[in-house]
Amino acid sequence: MSIIRFVNTDGLPAFLAYLSKDARVLAPVEKPADKKSVVFEEWTQGKPFTLEKATVPAKEAVLPQCETLLTYKRDKDPEDPSRVSLKLDDTPQAVPTVVFACRPCDARGYVTLDRPYLQGPMVDPYYKARREQLTVLTLTCPRGCSTCFCHWVGGGPSSPEGSDVLMTEVEGGIVLQGLTPRGDALLEGSGLEDGAARFPDAEAARKAAWATLNKAPDLKEAPAKVAARFTDVDFWEKETDRCLSCGACTYFCPTCYCFNITDEGDGYQKPGRRLRTWDNCMSPLFTREASGHNPRTAKALRMRNRVSHKFATYPENWGAFSCNGCGRCISNCPVCLDIRAIVLDAVNAE
Repeated sequence: MSIIRFVNTDGLPAFLAYLSKDARVLAPVEKPADKKSVVFEEWTQGKPFTLEKATVPAKEAVLPQCETLLTYKRDKDPEDPSRVSLKLDDTPQAVPTVVFACRPCDARGYVTLDRPYLQGPMVDPYYKARREQLTVLTLTCPRGCSTCFCHWVGGGPSSPEGSDVLMTEVEGGIVLQGLTPRGDALLEGSGLEDGAARFPDAEAARKAAWATLNKAPDLKEAPAKVAARFTDVDFWEKETDRCLSCGACTYFCPTCYCFNITDEGDGYQKPGRRLRTWDNCMSPLFTREASGHNPRTAKALRMRNRVSHKFATYPENWGAFSCNGCGRCISNCPVCLDIRAIVLDAVNAE
């Protein structure tokens, strides 16, 4: 039986203070802008936070937008300047981190990233170090929205996948349910009151959230059907005619994991460093080779690669979609390109 706790709404700041004693806590914070945005930031005592769905997922907890992989220093031998020694420091930069109040689609995003970074031919030590120190407290969604389609791809408003603690809003507060040994241990030491009596309210709230969703289409044949459209350039040109190649769909995605590597400095006068930064497969430069040749100059071919990876190639390799249906690529697209429509057109095409 998992640990169940309850916290009053007024008690959330104290709970966050408990979480931040031994870890960095990333909580959703509302930012003033013409278009309201909610981003994850490190929480400190007294800092306002929100329980609204974040505009940007908390992917940086395990895959920072820019990170130093290693630093290097070159030293010439004063007796023989032709001899150069190279010192490297590739120690992963990882600290205990708690992600507070992300959504189920975001928590499933960590599982999606785990497969290529931890279960592939090579384990990424930088990702692994952060992932092992990550605790995820997920807030279930109270209802569906027009751009969400998590239930199309195996998730849902109360999906537990990827979460250590599942939180559900009920009248007067939040019910917290431990899902993993790490989550149970966190709740046991929290000092929060027992929430078993309120758990039926949480279950009712979760059921009500599912009831707000429209019926999901059957995407069982999507991997094969999307793959079959790969060479149909006319199909992709038609589907992506409005695309601006701005890359918003990739930068707001909780499961995109392409990156670029850049070296800064030669390491002689001061240490140089090797950086890993998010890359954007919708950029015209993404596939440009050292020779100057670029196999994907057309935006239709780049979007073909992006959609095919999420709904055909990744499922072929890992048995699951690499899209979690969060809908951010739709809500943040300046021309409202809808990945759902592309996939359904591929599935229904003759």
